[in-house]
Amino acid sequence: MKKQLAFAALMACAATAMAGDGAKWTYAGEGGPEQWAKLTPDNFACAGKNQSPVDIKGAVHAGLKPLKMAYKAVGNEVINNGHTLQVNFAPGSTLQLDGTEFELKQYHFHAPSENLVNGQSYPLEVHLVHADKDGNLAVIGVMFKQGAENKALKALWPQLPKEANSKNALGAPLSAASLLPAKHAYFRFSGSLTTPPCSEGVRWLVMKNPVTVSKEQVAAFEGILHHANNRPVQPLNGRVIVD
Repeated sequence: MKKQLAFAALMACAATAMAGDGAKWTYAGEGGPEQWAKLTPDNFACAGKNQSPVDIKGAVHAGLKPLKMAYKAVGNEVINNGHTLQVNFAPGSTLQLDGTEFELKQYHFHAPSENLVNGQSYPLEVHLVHADKDGNLAVIGVMFKQGAENKALKALWPQLPKEANSKNALGAPLSAASLLPAKHAYFRFSGSLTTPPCSEGVRWLVMKNPVTVSKEQVAAFEGILHHANNRPVQPLNGRVIVD
């Protein structure tokens, strides 16, 4: 039941923000990350011991199995919910993990990155959010380093809603495959949603290899959102990161 509630909370995030979030959580000030757990009883997990994001370092080599992703061009709308810019997906794109099929529900962006790698922050990070039939969540994180213009973002960026609490239908369906690096080596750890209600039990899979993004593309994202949208890294509290 808790997993189903976490999934429901995640999928309702955009709708809740567009309708007016009673908890008034933000990334700074009185509703900032340090206060999330206090804003409403629903956010109790934000004070938990298995929270995300984290600083990925000291990974233990475990010979992780290759990820099996089958992504289709079924991304159909992009939402500006005031907290992030999010592309929603119709059914059809899947991730096979731990003998279970997870379906891609949405991906969204954080600038600067939420997770760090050996203490390094990146100008942009995308989270690909998947859920299985029981509501268990798996998130693939991809880092963007400054460099050449990103072709996948070039197609998406002109369609981003400029105003908070608004959405646009995409002119052509998008696939998440174009956001992934060529090599899919990854780190894995157990964590949480990085926004309220901060539900735990999320399988995190962060790609080791970043992709590129231009300085202008990052500036365009920041110009729409008007604020940084990264939660500070959280203590590992004994969790092991494997690769």
